[in-house]
Amino acid sequence: MCIGCSHCMRVCPTEAIRVSEGKAHLLENRCIDCGECYRVCPTHAITVEQDDFSQIYSFEYRIALIPSVLLGQFPDDATTEQVAQALLNLGFTSVIEVEDSVEYLIVKLNEYVRNNPNKPVISSFCPAIVRLVQVKFPSLVDNIALVRPPLDLTASYIKSTLISEGIAEDKIGIFYITPCAAKIVAIRKPEGEDKSEITGIINMDFIYNRILREVRNGIIPPGKTMFDSRLSPRSYTWGLTTGESSHIEGRCLAIDGIWNVIEFLEKVENEEVSGIDFLELRACDESCAGGILNPGNRFLAADAIRKSSGEVGMWSIDSVSPKNKDYKRRVGNQSGLQPLSPRSMLKLDEDMARAMLKMKRVNRLMCYLPGIDCGVCGTPSCLSLAEDIVQGNGSVSQCVFLQKIMEQSKLDPSHSFRIMKKVWGENRFKKDCDKPIRNK
Repeated sequence: MCIGCSHCMRVCPTEAIRVSEGKAHLLENRCIDCGECYRVCPTHAITVEQDDFSQIYSFEYRIALIPSVLLGQFPDDATTEQVAQALLNLGFTSVIEVEDSVEYLIVKLNEYVRNNPNKPVISSFCPAIVRLVQVKFPSLVDNIALVRPPLDLTASYIKSTLISEGIAEDKIGIFYITPCAAKIVAIRKPEGEDKSEITGIINMDFIYNRILREVRNGIIPPGKTMFDSRLSPRSYTWGLTTGESSHIEGRCLAIDGIWNVIEFLEKVENEEVSGIDFLELRACDESCAGGILNPGNRFLAADAIRKSSGEVGMWSIDSVSPKNKDYKRRVGNQSGLQPLSPRSMLKLDEDMARAMLKMKRVNRLMCYLPGIDCGVCGTPSCLSLAEDIVQGNGSVSQCVFLQKIMEQSKLDPSHSFRIMKKVWGENRFKKDCDKPIRNK
């Protein structure tokens, strides 16, 4: 389905995409699963995998782990209880909110921020941001909070509770309904822990219509739901921008949108900002409400969640202490993450001496490349082309400007044409009046 339009290559914040043979190709070691490429692909050639829904029936206890942003996707007349009951009708045996562990997490995060000398502490909530720091800002890896996010804490708590009731672990299936691709990767290849307690992943855009159909068909009797929300108002808004930072002590900032985050982290890395204790960084605009798998409008979803935040469940401040004690008892020794490692995309070689030689060659190549980052070479920038060349994955002849110079000296025009076909594919140079329409 890919038409080699290069839209994805241009928006990727870590330059993880190249075009060759007329198709986009992913450099997996650079990818942070932010989903920016997914948003702009005009032919929907980029897809997000999920587990087979029928997998839930392999377990006797089938728990749907839902984020509050799922509830913000539905029209006002679809209640939280109806959404939960629809999930029960679809085959789950219980529904629990991801943010159930937030009140306990607030205590742990504040302790961590107070005691950690590396400031600002960077939230570990958004897995795309964790990987962004590892890939693009490796010097800031030690600033990431080694505290497990709500998704992992709640899953561990659920499993621990059921096992304590005498239920065998192999009978328990915990399925997360995700608004984004980054959390899928965080579950399948977790950073800072050996494995995830999540059994399977279901994309929110997949299950939304199935839930809505259950609600609209009137199958759910009023007042008959088995769902009892246990969230506090601040738990309910945790996945939104400022939902986390507004409950952490000290000077905190909340920044959403991957490019806004990158701009700010560059300032932090260059020591241009100081006196900040905590950074809530989210890859998506409006945080989880802007996840690429959300079917609804992010602004309407965020507004709906904020309006409903004080009306979920029977909650009072007196219920926090016993709940936190129960969390401490069950998952207190599982609330931390193992130290994280950088995986810098700028590493040219494992051997320092060879890496320095390659860096010198990159700098030398940049003297000749035009520096306008046009992307016609099939890479997102002149620097990325230079790095590809040094790594043996590219050629200086890919640059059309250098081709022109070589044509004037020794490069045959037909050879230049063959080079462009190698990058953009055979069909790119055939007459096709539909190309502008498709690309639009």
